[in-house]
Amino acid sequence: MRQLRNVYVPGLQYAPGLVAYVHRQLGLPIASTAPLARITDRFAAAVHRFADTRRIPWVDFVKGQRKDDVMHEYLEHFAAPEGVVFIGRAQEKTPLFRTEKRRDADGNSYPWIVKTTGMVNHYYFYCVDADFGPFFLKFCSYFPYNAKLCINGHHWAQRQAARAGLGFTALDNAFAAVDDPDALQAICDRLTGPRIDALLRKWLAILPDPFTDADRDAGYRYDLSILQAEFSLTQMLDAPVSGRVFFEQVIRDNLDLGRPDQVQLVFDRRLMRRGPRATPGRFRTRVITEGVIPSLHVDYKHTTIKQYHKEGRALRTETTINDTRDFHLGKRLTHLPALREIGFHANRRLLRAGRLSHDPITGADVLAAITGPVTTATGTRVPGLRFADQRSHALLSALLVFRLHPNGFTNKDLRNLTGELRGLDPGTVSTGQMTYDLRRLKTRNLIVRIEGTHRYQVTNHGLDTAKFLTCVHDRVLRTGLSELAAGQPRPAACDQLPPPTASPSTPLPTQRNSRPEISSSRT
Repeated sequence: MRQLRNVYVPGLQYAPGLVAYVHRQLGLPIASTAPLARITDRFAAAVHRFADTRRIPWVDFVKGQRKDDVMHEYLEHFAAPEGVVFIGRAQEKTPLFRTEKRRDADGNSYPWIVKTTGMVNHYYFYCVDADFGPFFLKFCSYFPYNAKLCINGHHWAQRQAARAGLGFTALDNAFAAVDDPDALQAICDRLTGPRIDALLRKWLAILPDPFTDADRDAGYRYDLSILQAEFSLTQMLDAPVSGRVFFEQVIRDNLDLGRPDQVQLVFDRRLMRRGPRATPGRFRTRVITEGVIPSLHVDYKHTTIKQYHKEGRALRTETTINDTRDFHLGKRLTHLPALREIGFHANRRLLRAGRLSHDPITGADVLAAITGPVTTATGTRVPGLRFADQRSHALLSALLVFRLHPNGFTNKDLRNLTGELRGLDPGTVSTGQMTYDLRRLKTRNLIVRIEGTHRYQVTNHGLDTAKFLTCVHDRVLRTGLSELAAGQPRPAACDQLPPPTASPSTPLPTQRNSRPEISSSRT
């Protein structure tokens, strides 16, 4: 679980708050951002002094450089249990305040503070905490000196599990195996808002701070809010070699998950597509390939679910919430438990959708067990229920009827019903033939014998199997083959519409597709 937190002083996020700070804390009569430059210079000098006195490596990031890669390089040579690994500096665009000149009705100029954006220096403190492991805290060098805290919940859980003596095998930022899953889940549940807040307070007391003790005594203290929260599930595959084949099958069969009628099932949210209160956002499915590894992305407003084949050994499902208001929640840490429930619930719903079409090898085995011969433990060979065979189809159709019989059915009941379904006189069907059919159904667990009687009941497996195979036979095969036999292509939907009528001076209306857009891209 990766989390990105906003670190900010609540009273300084709007212009009147800045004016109050200049008047009360700095004691200046004119509200202007010019005096704040001294605080910026003082903070920058403190950061450089902190790096020099503690001999902390300094890195000036260049454009296009991945900061996580730099962190991994420095971590390989960092042996201390806790401390600052290195300090990085980068220029990034951020919201800030500037002073502009305005004129009153008499033409006199006066300063006016406005909120805008600008490219300014940011200081990255990449650290290792004894409890949380690697994390970073990024400060903006300009007023109001907002910061961002990034932690990885898997690193915290791994360290807590090691302290508790819980055996596990790590898989990057996940768990490949664990001795006691319930104990690990209990550890993960302990990662709450107060623990994250305690981490921030601990390192604010260690790192340079742009605000003074007098500022903090006056109430100008940093607070936390949720900027981004990622919730992930990692499922190890029993047969990693077939994992890539499995995942590509999932991708092919789930390209429509981004459609509004599908994505609302994943997130359990109602979507309004029209009207004054239409749900905002782009709803789409994307397949993105990085190198040779494909990933499936499903978007809902500002939230994205990503699913990919992790390190050739696991299926990774990640829900990243970039705006808590997508789910009518605030940004305070008190809403973290509700966000966790939404994120993990969405992951499981996406996995259930993928299971509908996954693992064709298992499906082939099940189909062969039903339609092909089966050898029992005693060596008896029981023929299969051949698919599309009239006699087999009648047996499956009869199961749907007998499921409604509370007292089950007998050999005679099956003979009478299947004879009618096949267009035969039931009297021409022998009892031995029905015994043969009952054995075929019972061997495959489609029916069970009621103990102490000669009656049978349809099992849940028998009901599901009969429903599926009869529907495929009646609604797909027969209707599809009848069209092929006709030898004429099926007309398109637009070809069946009557031509529009219009006068010569009236242009014909342009036909529009009212279906929601489905985007499928490969990068």
